[in-house]
Amino acid sequence: METKNTPLLTPAFRKKIGDVTIHYEDFHQPNPEAQVLILIHGFLSSTISFRQLIPYLTDDYHVVAIDLPGFGKSEKSKRFTYSLANYGKLVLSFIEEMGWSNVVLVGHSMGGQVALHASRQDGKLIDKLILIGCCGYIKRAGTPIICCSYLPFFSWGLKQWVLKKDIKNNLSGVLHNMNLVTDELIRDYRAQFLEEGFFDSLIRLLRHREGDLKPFELNSISHPILLIHGDDDQVIPLTTGKRLNGDLKNSRLIVYKDTGHLIMEEKPKELAQDIKNFLSLPDKKKAIQTPV
Repeated sequence: METKNTPLLTPAFRKKIGDVTIHYEDFHQPNPEAQVLILIHGFLSSTISFRQLIPYLTDDYHVVAIDLPGFGKSEKSKRFTYSLANYGKLVLSFIEEMGWSNVVLVGHSMGGQVALHASRQDGKLIDKLILIGCCGYIKRAGTPIICCSYLPFFSWGLKQWVLKKDIKNNLSGVLHNMNLVTDELIRDYRAQFLEEGFFDSLIRLLRHREGDLKPFELNSISHPILLIHGDDDQVIPLTTGKRLNGDLKNSRLIVYKDTGHLIMEEKPKELAQDIKNFLSLPDKKKAIQTPV
């Protein structure tokens, strides 16, 4: 992994969208005409997952990273409906309230499904999608599990189970390069588990999260889409990326060798370059490419 030498100060903000307050990081670009890129994290993550990628994008784009409700530093609301469709609606409302247009959504893992939902709901605000290790074809949680989530102390039990797990082993499972699993990385990714209300929000996500978009729903999306997947992704296998590429009618897939699920941590420079290349190309589907 290469890290850009120039560190960025994190410009953090909070904004109320509907009945929930979100945390976001807004890296303004001197050029007022710069295209806006909104970075959407995945499950059990936050804006922290884009920390290595952002410095490679801010010279060319107006970059904004958001914490979805329930994650990171955003509100752990008891009123918000934690479904993928509602997350997508929130992203669109955020774009409208900020007065942006022609926005590119960059979603990682579950964040990719959120971006797809936003695309289906209102395509006028969105230009293109970039989906990194995007999840797909995951079904809704079974009724027995959902029913168990209403039991007393379920949230407490979930918290104890998660906090007892070895975060280092979990991170090793999402990275191909084990040398990247440092004490700092463990501390940063563990931090949100200690946020008050996090596990209550996680349970609401378990209850509210519908299944991923079906093939016919994916096929209705017309935006140009770049799919990027690691060949050693142990969380969302490459077969999912290939299947998404088949079901999305205007997509292209790039496969990274010797790369796991957290592509932004392992290959930030290469990822940024592929993003720039994609955004500068005319809309045209092309074959799978594998970088050397």
